[in-house]
Amino acid sequence: MDDSERNNGPIGGQMPAATSFEKIETEKLSDRITREMLNGEDATLARIFLARGAIVPRHSHRSEQFSLILSGALKFKFDDSEVVLHTGEILLIPANVPHRAEALEDTVDIDFFAPRREDWISKDDAYLRGNAGKD
Repeated sequence: MDDSERNNGPIGGQMPAATSFEKIETEKLSDRITREMLNGEDATLARIFLARGAIVPRHSHRSEQFSLILSGALKFKFDDSEVVLHTGEILLIPANVPHRAEALEDTVDIDFFAPRREDWISKDDAYLRGNAGKD
């Protein structure tokens, strides 16, 4: 389908919408973490860049989370376990499960959340901003 056939309306409207991450605002959350985010009515999709050593502090949210590693390696720590994801691997984190993450190398991660991340939309995600990347 060429661009003339696509509905390039706002994401989350009533009609299908096509875009690319390259057209999305890049948010610098810290010296080591940046994010590009799309939101629909019921879900959030984000591409997150984490430099080696970046820390996502322990947190939880009401959304289920799928994390897909496009490149790099990301270690997730839970209360009773940890898992390291490498390129091409996917993790499902159930809603309300506390977790933290550490980039073991420069990492590109796709995260999908349902329901959508209202805290990210309203920029009420201080756990990721400023001091993220420091333990």
